[in-house]
Amino acid sequence: SGLLAVLILHRMMPGSEGAAPQGTPRDLRALNSLLERRVARAVLVVPESYGRDLAGGRAAQVQLLLDGADATTAQTVLGYARALVSEQNAALVASTLAGAGQGASPPLALEPRILFNPELESTQFLVPGLIGFLLMLTAVLSTALSVVREKERGTMEQLRIAPLRTWELILGKTVPYLGISLVATLIILLAARVLFGVEIRGPHLDLLLAVLLYLFGALAFGLLISTIADTQILAFQAGLIASMLPAILLSGFIFQIRVMPWPLQLFTYVVPARYFLVILRGIILKGEGIATYWPQVGGLVLFGLAMVTLASLRLARREA
Repeated sequence: SGLLAVLILHRMMPGSEGAAPQGTPRDLRALNSLLERRVARAVLVVPESYGRDLAGGRAAQVQLLLDGADATTAQTVLGYARALVSEQNAALVASTLAGAGQGASPPLALEPRILFNPELESTQFLVPGLIGFLLMLTAVLSTALSVVREKERGTMEQLRIAPLRTWELILGKTVPYLGISLVATLIILLAARVLFGVEIRGPHLDLLLAVLLYLFGALAFGLLISTIADTQILAFQAGLIASMLPAILLSGFIFQIRVMPWPLQLFTYVVPARYFLVILRGIILKGEGIATYWPQVGGLVLFGLAMVTLASLRLARREA
């Protein structure tokens, strides 16, 4: 049947009282794209026959499309939708009974359809978050501790007097750990597939590119910490606090960013896991390519460039 109206409900904005309708497109092919690009969290589809079915005493069907990648939000929206339909049914039944000769069956039937995670399994939402957390922790700590260990043994001074440029030193210290982090990524993805049934639905090359961008920033961040800390204990504590806590608390992994106080919401823009989790869930759960999430890709690139620049300046200053 044709499409009469589509109500797109976007995620609640800070300070708003509820979900805001974002538009009423008439192209059925665009509905999935709205959910894939996270423009909407839910889409309510009202067919052309809605009014005629109600007037004729027949059950009028409407469809609710949900983004199941965030199982908690999807369940909340589905509960609200069912409550609204029940309330509307009661009102329509009362109105129908007040008329002449109409039946008492519910005239409105809701047809929910949950996309990307039909079973609303929490593991489908949590496992990508764990991947981002583990990669950040591994990359930052390994790089920070390796360089600080060179300082404690006195071999860092030998590297500084060697005919090496700053970027050559950075490459030499990060490339081995990049390889280790990629192996860890593969192990984590295999464990997620075998233990939790999390299947990669999107392009594998796009997933690899997203992981490389994320690790690029994480390794550079670990290198920056190593230029500040002088002991392994201090480097470990600084790396743990600066990488683990933001990746868990400020990335949207456990707590939704939209419900945080606005100062914390502003701070999340410098947390790379915020961008990586959106890309990761889009590729793994929704089967989208990385090009769909170009704002998040830009965030990862900016973070990586900023960390490399700061680490290079710190190393060059120490050499001088």
